[in-house]
Amino acid sequence: MAGYQLLARIGEGGMGSVFLSRTRGNQPVALKLIRRELADEEEYRLRFQQEARAARQVRGYHVVPVVDHDTTGARPWLAGTYIPGLPLNTALDDFGPLPAPAVLHLVGCVAEALRAVHAAGIIHRDLKPSNILLGSEGPWVIDFGIARAADSTQLTRSGGVVGTPQYMSPEQVAGLPLTPAADLFSLGLVAAVAATGHHPFGEGQATTLAHRIGNTVSHPPDLSRYPRELRPLLDRCLDGDPEQRPGPEELAAMCEEACGRRLRDFDGWLPAPIAAETTRREQAVGALPDAPLTPEGEPSQTGSAQTGYGHTGYGHSGHGAAAGPDAFGPDGPTQPPYTGGFPGQNSGNAAAHPPTGTGPGHPADASPAPTSRRRRLPLLAAATLTAVACVSAVVHWWPDGHDAPSSSHKTVTGAAASASPPAQTPPAQRSSPTPSPGAAVLASPAAGAAADTGGTPGALVFSGRQLTLRPPSNGSLFADLDTPQSSTDNTKSTSAELRYEAVDGGSDLFQRVHFNTTTGVSSGTTYQQCLAGAQTNVLPADVNKKDLVDHTTLHKGMVLCTITTEHNLAMIEIKDVVGQNELPSFDTLLTLWRYSG
Repeated sequence: MAGYQLLARIGEGGMGSVFLSRTRGNQPVALKLIRRELADEEEYRLRFQQEARAARQVRGYHVVPVVDHDTTGARPWLAGTYIPGLPLNTALDDFGPLPAPAVLHLVGCVAEALRAVHAAGIIHRDLKPSNILLGSEGPWVIDFGIARAADSTQLTRSGGVVGTPQYMSPEQVAGLPLTPAADLFSLGLVAAVAATGHHPFGEGQATTLAHRIGNTVSHPPDLSRYPRELRPLLDRCLDGDPEQRPGPEELAAMCEEACGRRLRDFDGWLPAPIAAETTRREQAVGALPDAPLTPEGEPSQTGSAQTGYGHTGYGHSGHGAAAGPDAFGPDGPTQPPYTGGFPGQNSGNAAAHPPTGTGPGHPADASPAPTSRRRRLPLLAAATLTAVACVSAVVHWWPDGHDAPSSSHKTVTGAAASASPPAQTPPAQRSSPTPSPGAAVLASPAAGAAADTGGTPGALVFSGRQLTLRPPSNGSLFADLDTPQSSTDNTKSTSAELRYEAVDGGSDLFQRVHFNTTTGVSSGTTYQQCLAGAQTNVLPADVNKKDLVDHTTLHKGMVLCTITTEHNLAMIEIKDVVGQNELPSFDTLLTLWRYSG
């Protein structure tokens, strides 16, 4: 499907299915394939395209980047960077509520993520525990923005509401226009449930809770049962008036002050049992099955011609709902996505986390984790679920007052039949293209040091290679950092980490630098600093003409890092930026290491 070998179906929900795969660079990938009935609606496709494009511009701390999408094929799909985290709803199910300091840390970091999401003009609309992943480097927010695409589908025209009722804001329940403040209300609800297992608006079905939420102004929730240090936060976030809620920046500052540590200090931020589970998941990523490569430009033809959706009948679907067997087989092909960074989505049930249990959270020095219910799964399923990426919830709230959530089965089916891998030309054997005037990237193979050419993680492949990025005269320049080389030949696009577009007579939208792989800014030139920059201090996927001309986003002295399509770590040092009041050229030095991830 879309150039990816589909290894297993790992999620099922209201908007579609999620499949596990890998990129050509061997990074694990989750592809969210939209339901056929939604795909058949042209208005939905247009909305999905708009929202997915906007989501791809979101870059910031604690946000799982969306790296690619397609709406031109039979089934729209979405892809984002993989984070082997533990979904918050799963953590609460298996280990109980979090201690107050961890909740403050969590909320502060999620607020930082919302600041990045809102800065891109997006409202999340479906923030809930299953859309927050816990990891050793903090929490991560997923599935932002795309729920809006369903607002004008047959679902809503027939009386449904897209979202998760028990985590909606009052204005969302009432069907009013939303502002970013709606996400802050949802975050307040998440904080309350994470701290105690109790919903601020009591017990009951999702629609019952939503009805109470809708009356927040006249009947605000009783917050007396919540930890004292959390009450100011909850009081502000759960205000019925959106204007009275804090903004993400203010909320993050409140949380940092209340928890008494910097939000980016994650040393021991989680209780020991949860920390152990997140570490186990992160370490298990390398054990995932490899996807055979498909011929370049050709989609994988695996599985049957039909796609089965298993048992997704409506009805109550709490955590741990049994999953029936799924038929497995992708639909017809679409154009392959960029093969750079790839998607991680949440595991666990797509339905919102219901109120669970009582009692305090686990202290940081808690005894070893109790045996998780999920560890009783068959070994094969458990191994695959360590990389689980699950579709977001879409609950159909029907006019008769009954909620009909679509069940989200945590099923793992067998890998699809393998396609024969093509013969691959090693990077060292690739021929350098003839530079085209005014457009070529000049790579000096004699410059710098060549080092280990084996597979030792972290080993230096080469350093000090000169690489000049010049805007093409008319078209796109593709830069392959593994070789290194560049070309204006469109067939080279799949192996390129970045492309420089300059379309003669085109709009400013086609005068840009686009990063095909997730690229970040490094604080230094060591392997460790470069890797940290590539994974955390991430740049937008596109640098537009204005920023290029002003030398604001990309400037002299900057050090950029990315995981390449060949699964190496590349470092680009910008030594000079040439050109005033026009698209500039970038004189750079390139270093490449084997990646140990």
